[in-house]
Amino acid sequence: MFRTDINYRKQRLIKLLYAIEKNQNEIAKALNNDFKKTEFEAFLTETFIVISELKLTIKNMKKWAKPNMVLPSILNFPSLDYIYKEPYGKVLIISPWNYPFQLAVSPAIAAIAAGNSVTIKPSELTPNTSKLIAKIFSEVFEKEHVEVIQGGIEVSQELLSRRWEYIFFTGSVNVGKIVAKAAAENLTPVTLELGGKNPCIIDKKVDLDVAARRIAWGKFVNAGQTCIAPDFLLVEKSVKEELTKKLIHEIETSYGTNQQNSNDYPRIITKKNWERLLGFTKNQKIIYGGKHNENDLFLSPTLIDEPSLESPVMQEEIFGPILPILTFENKNQINKIIERYEKPLALYVFSNNKKFSEDLIKNLSFGGGCVNDTLVHFANNRLPFGGVGHSGIGAYHGKLSFNIFSHQKAIVKKPTWLDIKLRYAPYKNKINALKKIAKWL
Repeated sequence: MFRTDINYRKQRLIKLLYAIEKNQNEIAKALNNDFKKTEFEAFLTETFIVISELKLTIKNMKKWAKPNMVLPSILNFPSLDYIYKEPYGKVLIISPWNYPFQLAVSPAIAAIAAGNSVTIKPSELTPNTSKLIAKIFSEVFEKEHVEVIQGGIEVSQELLSRRWEYIFFTGSVNVGKIVAKAAAENLTPVTLELGGKNPCIIDKKVDLDVAARRIAWGKFVNAGQTCIAPDFLLVEKSVKEELTKKLIHEIETSYGTNQQNSNDYPRIITKKNWERLLGFTKNQKIIYGGKHNENDLFLSPTLIDEPSLESPVMQEEIFGPILPILTFENKNQINKIIERYEKPLALYVFSNNKKFSEDLIKNLSFGGGCVNDTLVHFANNRLPFGGVGHSGIGAYHGKLSFNIFSHQKAIVKKPTWLDIKLRYAPYKNKINALKKIAKWL
């Protein structure tokens, strides 16, 4: 019934909206218990986005589901041509730990709206949030319609061994390759939302106060555990020292001089990740931060000066509160550094020189990004969000989310009152007429 009755789907999503609004405090508590995410960040980066996506989908899903009429081909004259939206069927959504509520629920909303049955596998690294997601969905949906399955790697492996009609995965590049390989066994289509080393390029022709504030926010929100966070800075050499001072000022304005005591600064998700991040700081010139506490899984906002491109911190996505600062003197140096890496999920440019920013946007390949800001392109549900190459396959948000969970079925409707004989054999003496038609196309 949920696949064919759009009114049923809409009513279930309305009920989900009420359930999430009612449980906002519980969601914030779960996120805080998992890794000390603050109530403000929990609302801004998790529940607010989900609620907005739900309201948009509920309002527009009937319109999105309608067949779209498209201009017919002259070769099919007379005809009416349509694109029908058909649910894929059984959909698997595997979500990550860094935004565990939003990145589990948002794609599920679209999959449900499009008429699919959905299995959600939330992260085992955020058990409180995953448990709450399971509770909310069990109260709103029948198990046959939407099911939340909790567990670790072995559960993910078992789920990937099954046959699905669509798989939506958010996480690391390495795990994304495993998901893609499993999907390929059954020719299952996938959306992969991955990551990469996202550059942030700062030109000397920019308001450095605003740039520092927006970079510090984009990098250290969620303690840097954001797939679209700036991974490293490329700063024009003449303004590096000034920008660095302003970054330190913005960090301390936001989180104080002892960030471990800040109520607004989250923790690293696991000891394993904490140790990995701490390893990035070894043998580096730390110009700010570097403070850490294993018992609290705390790592302070850390700025690293001119690390070698061969060092571990410049070899893989950081995914934490460490920000390497590199310099450039010309665009060739920018390109040389960025082209060392796979195509990133995001790129940021800070400049008041339109030609400078436009050249970078047009000549570098990346998922999406901003000029004179960070992260905020994610907030517009009219913009596609997704990677390219190693940073992902496919894009979603808003109407695009509905479309990726819908097979686009092409239908041509022809009447019988006119049947032009040109296409039928025998073809003798018909080629010239066909060539004349081809000139009109």
